[in-house]
Amino acid sequence: MDKKIYIFDTTLRDGEQTPGVSLNLQEKLEIAKQLEKLGVDVIEAGFPLASKGDFEAVKAIAKNVKGPVIVGLARTSKKDIDRAWEALKYAEKPRIHTFIATSDLHMEHKLKMEPDEVLNTAVEMVKYAKSLCPSVEFSPEDGTRTRPEFLYKVLEAVIDAGADILNIPDTVGYSTPNEYGAFIKGIKQNVPNIEKAIISVHCHNDLGLAVANSLAAIENGATQVECAINGLGERAGNAALEEIVMAIKTRSDNFNCYTDIVTEQISKTSNLVSHMTGVEIQHNKAIVGANAFAHESGIHQHGVLNCRETYEIMTPESVGLKKNSIVLGKHSGRHAFEERLKELGYANLSMDKINEAFIKFKDLADKKKSVSDEDIEALVIQEAFQIPELFKLEYFQISSGNSTLATSTVKLGFEDKKLEEASLGDGPVDATFKAIEKAIGIDVILKNYFLKAIGSGKDALGEVTLKIEKDNRIYSGKGISTDVIESSAKAFINAINKMHYEMNYDTNELNPVQ
Repeated sequence: MDKKIYIFDTTLRDGEQTPGVSLNLQEKLEIAKQLEKLGVDVIEAGFPLASKGDFEAVKAIAKNVKGPVIVGLARTSKKDIDRAWEALKYAEKPRIHTFIATSDLHMEHKLKMEPDEVLNTAVEMVKYAKSLCPSVEFSPEDGTRTRPEFLYKVLEAVIDAGADILNIPDTVGYSTPNEYGAFIKGIKQNVPNIEKAIISVHCHNDLGLAVANSLAAIENGATQVECAINGLGERAGNAALEEIVMAIKTRSDNFNCYTDIVTEQISKTSNLVSHMTGVEIQHNKAIVGANAFAHESGIHQHGVLNCRETYEIMTPESVGLKKNSIVLGKHSGRHAFEERLKELGYANLSMDKINEAFIKFKDLADKKKSVSDEDIEALVIQEAFQIPELFKLEYFQISSGNSTLATSTVKLGFEDKKLEEASLGDGPVDATFKAIEKAIGIDVILKNYFLKAIGSGKDALGEVTLKIEKDNRIYSGKGISTDVIESSAKAFINAINKMHYEMNYDTNELNPVQ
């Protein structure tokens, strides 16, 4: 197996274009550092011209993340390219990724440009990007619906202009595997100078075929795959990184290639991205879903106990999961806790963060008979990557019943003040949210609310993920507690704290589609 497939991660760019997702600088930087540990070859850090926040995030990642190529997206305009280079110039290995639509549909109805204009613009801007940056990637947007003869002409010209990576996007997820594989094969056979460039693919999942299309492209000559953690992205999302990587690893006999991904980091990365974005992972999601290694059927259980291979084609350990998740309790000491953190992949936490997590762990252990790895990881993610707490829940009390109107009283800490309010509501959660809004003096719209149990049993942690809207911006929040009202209140306050934290950034965003 001498064919390496380069993994281009676009979680921080296309993944952030998932409806309802908005990441701040700190969150983007933490995800980028984890992607570095995961072993991705390329990180598309953002679209620098989209907003001040995006620019600062790309710049911070360029300065602080070493190893992977750091990419900034730009339309085929000098303004976009200049802004991208201004952020990327600090990177160890920078790359400008520029794009323009090439399908007749897009050229006529979106760009209002003739094909020759598009071709000349692509060539001119690739040359300009190459004059600034040593590596330039070019994407013909809506590539799979572009007339092949025109696409071949554009690709040949941009290679001559300096593009060293050609990305062929299935922008609207319309292709099928056989069709897309043949499309990539046609490019290899009909672009005379194609050997001077890497063929990359970027598949959307509108028909649920993004991973299958990406793998078909690999079989036909593509050597870079653009994908996102948990399949995040526009509309139905992108090809899921974890599925592509584990398909290549598990079926290496079929694909005859490899990646440099540290697969044992997959589960941790998936959980981190889910936490940061507020997008829950469906239980039956391949590789990283809660049911991916679960067996309900007695026949399946019997088979797996006798021989794992009967119903498991990969091991939980290969993606960073452990078989036995019951570990620590209230009598466990700090040393044992630190050792478990190392085993779970959190060896680089600061002493302050370990101390905070240990205090939370001991509090939880007083409420639960045993604390699972899932519990610990939830605590660590919440504490280690928490934004500054402008508002903090100090106290709450509810009165509720099936024949009474729910009432909630809350007390919040704010700087050196105490904010206390009470409110009625349509249930205890609604009443608590309204009391928090009154205390802070803010009015937001609750867009989404999701409650799940972490672990099992009556004393399982309740994790609440929610999204609020204010001034047409969405903010996500998470909270965990053995009390679901408390976890709901913490999640609501977390989202409000994020809102205040992000108010420092310009939030006018552009949403390029690839």
